[in-house]
Amino acid sequence: MEKENTITIPIHQQWSGMTIQSLFHMQWLAPKKLVHHLRLEKRVSINEESAIWTTPLTTGDRLSISLPEELNKTVLPSQYMPQIVYEDEHLLIVNKPANMDTHINQKQELDTLANAVSSYLRSHGDYRKIRAIHRLDKDTTGAILFAKHALSHAVLDRMLLNKQIERTYWALAEGSIQKNNFTIQGSIGRDRHHPTRRRVSKTGQQAVTHCHVLHLFHKKKLSLIECSLDTGRTHQIRVHLSHIGHPLAGDLLYGGRPIFQRQALHARKLAFIHPFTLKRIECIAPFLDTPSIFERFKY
Repeated sequence: MEKENTITIPIHQQWSGMTIQSLFHMQWLAPKKLVHHLRLEKRVSINEESAIWTTPLTTGDRLSISLPEELNKTVLPSQYMPQIVYEDEHLLIVNKPANMDTHINQKQELDTLANAVSSYLRSHGDYRKIRAIHRLDKDTTGAILFAKHALSHAVLDRMLLNKQIERTYWALAEGSIQKNNFTIQGSIGRDRHHPTRRRVSKTGQQAVTHCHVLHLFHKKKLSLIECSLDTGRTHQIRVHLSHIGHPLAGDLLYGGRPIFQRQALHARKLAFIHPFTLKRIECIAPFLDTPSIFERFKY
C-alpha cells in the first residue's frame, strides 16, 4: 500500500542556471530508474506549475516532488521511544542504545531500532516506511542516519558510498597507545572458524580506519581513541584495533578484557552537507549508558 508524499525544495543560488534534469543527475546523482519514474508520471513541478526538465532554474524557485511512499505495515511498534538527535522532512538521526539491533532479523521482533523508529513516527501520525543508511553492532551505541523518503534514501546512500558523510566514533582500547595519530589499513573478511567474527584478510574487502588518541588512562591501561572511517565494514573498528594488539575494552569476541558488559564503542558524531538544504549538519549523540562507560574515567 502506498501514499503520496510531496516534498518542496527551494532552489539555492548554487543551483541557479541548472536544469531540473542536471539537478537530479549531476547534483544529486539520483538513480536513473527513479528519475525516469518521476518524469514519466509528471511528479515534478516548479512554482506549482508542471516542470519542463530542460528549463534553467532560478534562485528562489520552489521545486515540488510527489513521491509514492510505501506504508509501513510490517514493522511492529515497540514501547521504547528513541532519542532523536536531528530531524527534518528528508532525514532522521537517532541515538541507538546498547543491546539493540539496528534492523529486524526475524518476523514479529519488537526490540530493534527499526521498531523504535516506527513507534516514534506513528506517535506523530506518520506510517511511512523509512530506511537506515548504515548500521551499528547490537552493543555499539550512537548516531544512526535514516532516510525519510525514496529520493533522500538514494542520495544519502550515494553520499555514504562517496565518503561524503563523516562518521566519528569514540573507543576505549586496551593498552597505552603511544602514537597520537595513526591509520589502520587492512582488508576485512569473514573468519571461517567462527560464524560471526571477522578478521584482517588479504582476500577481504578494503578497510581504512583513522585514529586519534584523545587520552591515556595509565592506571587502567586504557586509551580513549577517536576513530573515523573511510569504509564501513562489519566490525571494522573492533577488528582493526584487535589486529594491532589493542582490542576494545569489553569486546570479548576480539580479545578485550571483560571490564564492561559490552564493547566500549560509541558512534559519537555524524557530519555532512545536507543534500537539499546545503547546510552543514553536525550532530553529536550523547552517551545513553548510566553512567557512561566513557565517563567513568576522569581526565
